[in-house]
Amino acid sequence: IPILKGNAELLHQLRQKLLTDEFNDILTVDFTDVAQGIHTYEAYIETFQSTAASDYRYFGIGVCGDKKKVARLTGSLGLLR
Repeated sequence: IPILKGNAELLHQLRQKLLTDEFNDILTVDFTDVAQGIHTYEAYIETFQSTAASDYRYFGIGVCGDKKKVARLTGSLGLLR
């Protein structure tokens, strides 16, 4: 699995693009600070829903779907080494 590099602002921008209709068929998994220190799924959901999306601190985003669409989103990003 390729791991691409980018800063927090880039991850927020990428996430916003993934919310558009153009990319609604792309499977996305967010890796944010919301889950750190939470030990139950119920607590995670409660915290996640009560936190504004703009307040998430992204560590990464997992993206899976149409190869061309994923490349359009991530093609300009370098590999993490």
